[in-house]
Amino acid sequence: MARIGIDCRFASLSVGLGTYTRNIVDHLVRPSEDVYVLFVRATDEDWIKKLQGNFELVIADFPHYSFKEQISLPKLLTSSHVDLFYSPHFNVPYFCSVPYVVTVHDLILHRYPNNTSLLKRIVYRLLMKQAVLKAQHVISVSNFTKSELRSVYPFLRDEQMTVVTEGIDSSYKPTEDSAVLDFYDLELGYFLYVGTAKQHKNVQKLIDVYAKSCTPEPLIIVSNGKEVDSLQIRGNVRILLGVDHDELPALYSNAKCFVTASSYEGFCLPILEARACGCPVIAQNVSAIPEVAGEHAILIDGSEESLINAFKNPPKKSDPPDKRFDWKKSADAISAILTDASHG
Repeated sequence: MARIGIDCRFASLSVGLGTYTRNIVDHLVRPSEDVYVLFVRATDEDWIKKLQGNFELVIADFPHYSFKEQISLPKLLTSSHVDLFYSPHFNVPYFCSVPYVVTVHDLILHRYPNNTSLLKRIVYRLLMKQAVLKAQHVISVSNFTKSELRSVYPFLRDEQMTVVTEGIDSSYKPTEDSAVLDFYDLELGYFLYVGTAKQHKNVQKLIDVYAKSCTPEPLIIVSNGKEVDSLQIRGNVRILLGVDHDELPALYSNAKCFVTASSYEGFCLPILEARACGCPVIAQNVSAIPEVAGEHAILIDGSEESLINAFKNPPKKSDPPDKRFDWKKSADAISAILTDASHG
């Protein structure tokens, strides 16, 4: 029996890393011979109340990407007597005190600084390189991310890396829930974007090209983060902030089409969520997007002309996600990797 620590400090967040951590941990801790030690910000977070299995909670209430994290987390790992540490994100402490396995979602700051300071970019590259260099195993969420890792870190061997995709929550399914539409004063049949407004997401471009397309249906942008404040609204565009996770299935289900102009994705979970709700997809034919988009999606080349044409002639149907996109299957694959690493 091994004691496996997991960094769960992101789990309470609504963004992608939070969704990933919650779903993987939920399936990992279910009846197991190993003991999972979950490092959390607080023990009363809602997602923890739903867990069933063999786990312990340890408070690790210090910020990500901080000096305190670098000093305090290794000490906490040692005092918690874990045999192996699993980080669902690249920010493993530089001097990690125990063997570890890491998941890499993308190498976004290698490609798009997103207004990050030079110091933060230097620290990011140092931490990322150390994380993959010293890891017992590196998990990537897509073949694209694995190819990025190979390109940037040629010292990584194939046997050190495994692709384990993200999954789709069972709550994402077609729904006719009109209460959500009423709450946000929406009518059936709008274009929908769900995601952050960081540089590589090209949300301003999406807004500008939508306005040029003269499309009668509104464009609804579900987003968060400081980047939203700098968006310039044009045409029949609305931004919804603070949308609850439970409201997303209804927003997807009642949309005419999900659309993104993002030029870099390590996976792109919103595309899977849209497909699971029967919502057609428009996206750029780049990075990991073709791996998750499905056969009925319209994949564009990124030019204004192709996006305008997609707005005017959107896909009429969608196809459900492949069965391989399943959180339990992903957790089972990660469990096997952790078992090998902890007993190896």
